[in-house]
Order: sequence, then C-alpha cells, then structure tokens
Amino acid sequence: MTVETSPRRSDATRAAILEAARRRFAEDGFRKATIRAIAADAGIDPSMVMRYYGNKDGLFDAALDVDLQLPDLAAAEPDSLGELVAGRFIELWENPPTADILFTLIRSAVTDEAVVERAQRVFAQQLMPAVLRVGDPGDAPHRAGLIASQMLGLALCRYVLRLPPVVAMTHAQIVADIGPTVQKYLTL
Repeated sequence: MTVETSPRRSDATRAAILEAARRRFAEDGFRKATIRAIAADAGIDPSMVMRYYGNKDGLFDAALDVDLQLPDLAAAEPDSLGELVAGRFIELWENPPTADILFTLIRSAVTDEAVVERAQRVFAQQLMPAVLRVGDPGDAPHRAGLIASQMLGLALCRYVLRLPPVVAMTHAQIVADIGPTVQKYLTL
C-alpha cells in the first residue's frame, strides 16, 4: 500500500511546491524569493524542494513552465480571430496558475536575462506557431511581435501597474476593444 500512495504523495508535494513557488516568485521576484520561504508556504521542509527541483533555478524554471493553449486559428471563423486571441490571453492572466506564471514572467523579465529567454521561448514556441497558421507565413514574426506587444502592454497596465481605467475594464470590454487590433495584426 505504501508503494501506491507514495506517487500520489509525491505528486501532491510537487504541486504544493509549485503553487507556493509561483505565488512567492510573483510576490517577491526571483532574487528575493528563497527556498526556505517557498518551503514554509508549502508546509514542507526545504530539503524537499531541493530533492524535487535541485536548486532555486530549477524550481523557477519548473514554476514558469506555461502552456498557453492558444486556439487553433486556422479552424476558427476568420472574423473572430482577434477576439479569440484577446479573450484567451485575458483568461490566462486572470486564472491560476497561469496568472501567477505570466505575472512573474513580465515582472521578472525587466531585471533577469534568464527570464527574458524564457519569455522569448514562449513567444517562439507557442505564439509564433499559432500566428503561422493564418495569413502570410513570411510576415508571421512581424505580426506575432505586434500581438505580443499589444497583449504584454495590456498586461503591464492591468496587472503590474494596475492603472485604474484599465483595471476597471471588464473581460468583455477588453475583448471588444483589443480584439479588433489583434485581428488587424493577424490579417495584415
């Protein structure tokens, strides 16, 4: 029976560590977050964090692993692409665990080159392939860059700087206002 419960306990411990790490990295940033604080938040001994993730860099990398699960734009109605993308990004920014991951990415990228590289990988491995599925593949990097600038600018103003007029917008308002701009970028 111990053999059966051990993997479940291990999975639960890993999940608790990642949840605590995402919160702590989002609140404190990479430099100020400590393994001890993360372990305390997870209710475990710090040695367990080290056992599963090796060091703070390994934990940070695991905590920031994000799958954007962007919609298949080639299968969507052509006139709804911008709304789909804008809506998906708002969902990601407003729901755990991706909200903490994306907040940490945007906040930490300003001061940490390793985080910049992770953000660039997300762009190259997830946003670019989605954009390549619609429009001219030759200008997909340009279009994807414009979409990233739009969505990251919105995220910075809404979730990091918390500008009151942007924070006050509803999900539907954001999609209605930003969707047409993203649509334009997708169909340039």
